[in-house]
Amino acid sequence: MNQIDLQGKVAVITGGARGIGLAVARRFLASGAQCSLWDKDPVALEAAAKALGDPARVQTQAVDITQESAVRGATAATASRFGGIDLLVNNAGIAGVNKKLWECTAAEWRAVMELDLFAVFLCCQSIVPIMLPRNCGRIINVASIAGKEGNPNASHYSAAKAGVIGLTKSLGKELATTGIRVNCITPAVIETEILQQCSKEHVAYMLAKIPLGRPGTVDEVAALVAWLSSDECSFTTGAVFDISGGRATY
Repeated sequence: MNQIDLQGKVAVITGGARGIGLAVARRFLASGAQCSLWDKDPVALEAAAKALGDPARVQTQAVDITQESAVRGATAATASRFGGIDLLVNNAGIAGVNKKLWECTAAEWRAVMELDLFAVFLCCQSIVPIMLPRNCGRIINVASIAGKEGNPNASHYSAAKAGVIGLTKSLGKELATTGIRVNCITPAVIETEILQQCSKEHVAYMLAKIPLGRPGTVDEVAALVAWLSSDECSFTTGAVFDISGGRATY
């Protein structure tokens, strides 16, 4: 594995206990970073910390990132433990139910929007002020190809991920005169536990649209996130990076 230099960087990874988040943490640690894993599941966090096996450089925090007070508390705890925050990977998300829009309840729609979009705002709102005095930082938001194309029977997820793309472009411009870079990635189907939330028909629909004919792996996503988190990514901000096996058309 070719390593990106993240020596001494402090990273917050939401949804860090499993899937893409855990793979990013593993890649970051191999590249020299320290990681704070934020997740709502304390049992999964404990297992992730044990799997990573580096207690000196790994912090775990059980936090509901849809709650402003919880995010601010986790931010303060991370900054206190490591002396600051350099990298933010907004990865946490849910797929939600597979239903047509008019069949969704308000609660089902709102749950996806709260975690997949509003929580991204809360984490950026809390952590950007810590990055600003240093005039340095990287924010990587995990959106989705669904946010560009709109998947049927996933209007809440598609709308939330489209919002993440818009948020990324806006925040990237707001911070363009600083040393902070803000970008997002738009994966297609990736082999993670989130697929268990989707019907077999929905997964088959998504896979059928990928020219490479397979889902992506979490390690492939982590490699892209690592580069976007590095100093090598210096002239790109507010951008959208596809990792979709050729599905993306724009």
